[in-house]
Amino acid sequence: MENKGLIFIPDISGFTQFMHEIEIQHGRQIIQELLETIVNANQMGLEISEIEGDAVLFFKFGEAPELETLYRQVEKMFCDFHKYLIAFDNRRFCQCKSCISAINLTLKVVAHYGEFTTYQVKDFKKLIGKDIIVAHQLLKNDIDQHEYWLVTQNLLNGQNPGYFTNQMKWRPGSKTTENEQIPFQYTQIGYLKDNIPPYKPPLLEPKEKVKMVSVSKEFDANIKKVFFTSGHLELRPHWQDGVKSIEELDHFLPGIGSRHRCIRQDRETVMYASGFSYDPESRVIFSESDEKFTGALYFVLDKLAENRTRLSLEYYLKRDPLKQLAFRLFQKDKMEEEFRKSLVNLEKLLPEITLPIDF
Repeated sequence: MENKGLIFIPDISGFTQFMHEIEIQHGRQIIQELLETIVNANQMGLEISEIEGDAVLFFKFGEAPELETLYRQVEKMFCDFHKYLIAFDNRRFCQCKSCISAINLTLKVVAHYGEFTTYQVKDFKKLIGKDIIVAHQLLKNDIDQHEYWLVTQNLLNGQNPGYFTNQMKWRPGSKTTENEQIPFQYTQIGYLKDNIPPYKPPLLEPKEKVKMVSVSKEFDANIKKVFFTSGHLELRPHWQDGVKSIEELDHFLPGIGSRHRCIRQDRETVMYASGFSYDPESRVIFSESDEKFTGALYFVLDKLAENRTRLSLEYYLKRDPLKQLAFRLFQKDKMEEEFRKSLVNLEKLLPEITLPIDF
């Protein structure tokens, strides 16, 4: 083998347990977006050999990179990975085990330097060589925590690794295989999450708004079932008066910032999911705003008893005396009637709905 280069594998930890506990479609989407986040964080010009379920196999032929350059790459991928999870956890509406447990996923990175070569299978560049096997074997080790950066002695080339942050502490380790002992150094990188700025939700509603319409109805159903039925977009045409269909424009997992097109007989409106708070023991609120952020529709669910829930549909308008007057004169009565019909339709629909097991 004449080719030498870097083998670099970011690996999502907790993947196996995650896939055993989840609603499979949601889990697949989350993992896909996490892997795309890792790929998009590639700032070293690394090539991709393949996506391996929960990991990306990167490589780069040539001399071993400087360790600080490699650290900046690890830092970028690790922080972008957790920024995605933090944002997803703050935006999500779904309460299935998949979406709830995504925040617990972690990332580790194995970096090795050795001999390998490539071969082509149609459009795919595959890697082959003993050191490719070594790098994969290093993913299975005795390191307790699962947020670390592991660097083999082949990559260090006899030099001590640097300390690029005050929290970085390197420890020695080794992996025993059938043929050899593979020495390495590793450092925990979980502390990097402390440097991620706090999540700031997007402002997707009028800064100042006035409640113009409020219509409520009580249902003989628990709050989770009412939330599931009223919140899922594919069910909206079955109960929301005047709505012919809903087209999802972004993420098939609704969350703050996702958009959908609401198609009615006389118009189409693009709506943003603009707010969410969830306490199934008391109150659940979610809201949607038009794309100009002039109005917002709130769905307010109050738990009255174990199987008794009140849903209030509330419409808010951007504070503007002239627009408020025009709304009261020409739109208010019609919207109130639509809301009343919608809630009656929802009451008829609820008995037909079965909650997913993990919701």
